[in-house]
Amino acid sequence: MNDQGFTTSFSVAQTPEEVFKAINNVRGWWSGEIDGDTGKLGAEFTYRYKDFHRTKQKITELSPGKRVVWRVLDSNLSFVKEKSEWTGTDIVFEISKKDGKTEVRFTHVGLVPRFQCYGDCSGAWGTLVNENLRKLITMGRVQSDPFE
Repeated sequence: MNDQGFTTSFSVAQTPEEVFKAINNVRGWWSGEIDGDTGKLGAEFTYRYKDFHRTKQKITELSPGKRVVWRVLDSNLSFVKEKSEWTGTDIVFEISKKDGKTEVRFTHVGLVPRFQCYGDCSGAWGTLVNENLRKLITMGRVQSDPFE
């Protein structure tokens, strides 16, 4: 991984518009409690997973069929020493057509290897993005809780 953050990607047969819609249906692929609007530019939403993880995101970019960016305004990760490691980072989804398919490129900008949560958090993102989000896009399947 590089200094920019954790990145992963996958390709699907669905259209960029279908992918965009699924990404913004955060409740459909992120387990835990979500409060607030997850599909409107400038909106803020909070995410909480048990007592381990609480973050507040602001949607700073929303380009239909192309890009979604969330800025982490506040974070509290109970399982690491520096509880606010995610604060000020960006969660970016880039959507593009490639070789007749739609590519989804996910980057958590600022989630770098020097962070204590990097291993656990990048592993969780891998599950959430490559499994849950992909299943929501390809099969319309909503994920309840991948970590139980």
